Amino acid sequence: MSPADDSRERARALAEGYRILEVPEKGDGMRLDRFLSGFFVDRSRSWMVRGIRDGLVTDPDGKALKGSTRVRHGDRLHLFLPDIAPTEPPPPFPDILHEDDRVIAVAKPAGLLVHPAGTRFTWALVSMAKLRWPDHRVDLVHRLDRDTSGVILLTKDREANVFLKEAIVAGQVEKEYLALAKGRIPWEQRDVHAPIGFRGETIRIQMAVRADGLPAHTTFTVRARTDTLTLVHCGLHTGRTHQIRVHLDHVGHAILGDRLYGVPESVFLDTLDHGVTEATVAATGAPRHALHAHRTVVPHPDGGELELVAPLADDMEMWWAGAGGSTPSG
Repeated sequence: MSPADDSRERARALAEGYRILEVPEKGDGMRLDRFLSGFFVDRSRSWMVRGIRDGLVTDPDGKALKGSTRVRHGDRLHLFLPDIAPTEPPPPFPDILHEDDRVIAVAKPAGLLVHPAGTRFTWALVSMAKLRWPDHRVDLVHRLDRDTSGVILLTKDREANVFLKEAIVAGQVEKEYLALAKGRIPWEQRDVHAPIGFRGETIRIQMAVRADGLPAHTTFTVRARTDTLTLVHCGLHTGRTHQIRVHLDHVGHAILGDRLYGVPESVFLDTLDHGVTEATVAATGAPRHALHAHRTVVPHPDGGELELVAPLADDMEMWWAGAGGSTPSG
């Protein structure tokens, strides 16, 4: 099956409420129930067996499969299992900043995953895009954290995707962010050269400035101030995980709403257990970290360059105004 045909088939599956799973080489010859319970490790085998018995796993012709069926490498299974397959329509598609035959740019809202995480089905930007452009091989060029809003790039063919990813690695892509930092920053501009690595303590994903980390460079420029917040323009010269968040915390002005930096570890751990609560907002100042991918300049695969700008997210404008700031421009 060609990549284009595969994309169309997977898009059709999402639209009709099921998910396609292609059996990998390591699954060859396994019983269907053992294979699926091993693939979806957060589901018990008894749960999977019930789903199979209810006819929620079929072959491409719609024939319900038995738990004892031996699957083969390359088999395409149609999964109608709750939470593994889509159970509701996708959310509205984000605002499109640019679209041509090869490149797409959208203004990602905060709260939207760019790629599914784990085995539970969640509508993410890439799956929504595959559904919107079923005749193309749609892929992400880069990622943004779930809570980060702003410009994100996708492509419609593999060659364009490789081109743009290589441009990022080569430093040919400009990325500028806007952040609401806690406190009134006294300086106008600051270059932060501080290596970043894993903190290596309670929270696995938490990063920190550390001598043995990878080189990281961010330029911060103050755009405006209130008594309690500072609107900061952030220029990335390297692309380390959580770089802006770590560097702003490092200079003493963590981002408003950040649950991972500038607050006790218990804030993040409590949010994992209970979600974003009133206590979370009280501890951090906002229900999500106030970081926005504002402007991106990239070379186009066919020549020339694209300048892409996403207006500041509405919630960040509201928090800024609530702190006494005037509407930011640009």
